[in-house]
Amino acid sequence: MSGAHEYTATVRWKRNGEVFSDRRYSRAHVWAFDGGIEVKASASPLVVRAPFSDAQAVDPEEAFVASVSSCHMLFFLDYAAQGKFVVDAYEDVATGTMGKTADGRDYVATIVLAPRVRFSGTPQPEPAAIAALHERAHHDCFIANSVTTEIEIRPR
Repeated sequence: MSGAHEYTATVRWKRNGEVFSDRRYSRAHVWAFDGGIEVKASASPLVVRAPFSDAQAVDPEEAFVASVSSCHMLFFLDYAAQGKFVVDAYEDVATGTMGKTADGRDYVATIVLAPRVRFSGTPQPEPAAIAALHERAHHDCFIANSVTTEIEIRPR
């Protein structure tokens, strides 16, 4: 890949009349992306209790897990196509688990990707070929290469 690419997300939050300094304010906010889509976001209700978080919104931890999963999938699909394998469906139930750093700070310690891939036509990939596609996708995924979180791939 040549040239520098930049990716932009705009995060917007606004106080809605709360006192704020008492820490009883909404953590709901919006993520806006260059294609025009806006996504409701919030602190996780596991971190900040309702009503100060929005369980219907995406939280940063979920978005991080989804980013890793999405990146892996996009590389996997491309490499499968290069191998002349026809992918009909790809579903990943990805899970991130929190942990503590050596100095006691919280972080996303592990992400487990559990993709289920359905192929059709011929050739049908052997299990070893599918594993190699996942390994290559993980190796080349920009997001996985950008973090120190342990990421496991457990195809289903």
